[in-house]
Amino acid sequence: MSNQLKKYLFQDNTVRVQAVRLTDAWQDGLVHQHYPDCVQQLLGELVSAAVLLASNIKFDGSLVLQLQGDGPVALIVVECNVNLDIRATATLREGVDVPADGSLQTLLNANGNGRFIVVLDPNRETTDMQPYQGIVPLEGNSVAQVLEGYMRSSEQLDTRLWLTADARCSAGLLLQRLPGHGGKITATVQEETWQRAVILAETLKTQELLDLPSDEVVQRLFWEETLLAFEPQNVRWHCPCTRERVGNMLRMLGAVEIESILSESDEVEVSCNFCGKPYHFDAVDCASLFTENRNSGHANPTSLH
Repeated sequence: MSNQLKKYLFQDNTVRVQAVRLTDAWQDGLVHQHYPDCVQQLLGELVSAAVLLASNIKFDGSLVLQLQGDGPVALIVVECNVNLDIRATATLREGVDVPADGSLQTLLNANGNGRFIVVLDPNRETTDMQPYQGIVPLEGNSVAQVLEGYMRSSEQLDTRLWLTADARCSAGLLLQRLPGHGGKITATVQEETWQRAVILAETLKTQELLDLPSDEVVQRLFWEETLLAFEPQNVRWHCPCTRERVGNMLRMLGAVEIESILSESDEVEVSCNFCGKPYHFDAVDCASLFTENRNSGHANPTSLH
């Protein structure tokens, strides 16, 4: 199993290469979420893209990528924080069939109102940095093309991405042209290095990206180049939802509402809106929520029976 981000740098320091391959971390995210294959693929591609991009942002917080649509898929959201903890979800529009052969445009931009949204969400406990949000039209036939267009227009960075995903793996490769800093490397040499890197990377096959370890992918593509390799970074699936947080939400509903739910069912079932993990509270569990509330000095005037 592989859940790592690998980083490399061309010898002349003009091109960054990054590769990510997620297996069990990706599969952990799908345990409680079940999507049509075409939606799952888009979600997985956005997951790898978020990891590749978040690792280059120097701030304490999270990168959030959103595909917002007006087709059968209403929203795809991926969040990746500074520690490369990821979580992701997709929201399908109720009452609308998802075609088995659905593409990015047919699934999310059916009426031309789709949007790609980038959010930098800083940790408010450690930084005074203000949140940032960038929104652009959903232009491109793939997640990779959408991101490349955004990076080119909004960040002024030449960036190429190769992304893929299936039920067992989410993987991606990133090339990024780094800004010149003068010195002995001329603009002509920088351009030649970038064009050579892109041409080599374009020989990459989707199945290779899915099946091969990241190191082997990079070695196959750039075996004639001298690359500086950095320490790999671990990636994990992590959603901060907990049973305690769900319990607090049930307390906010109030005992009367919880009693009403229990009168129609043996238990209260709540699923995390983000990762889909289910939480089950039977009558005894629910009663304890309000007993604990009274004991803590914040009693609800109505208790469960």
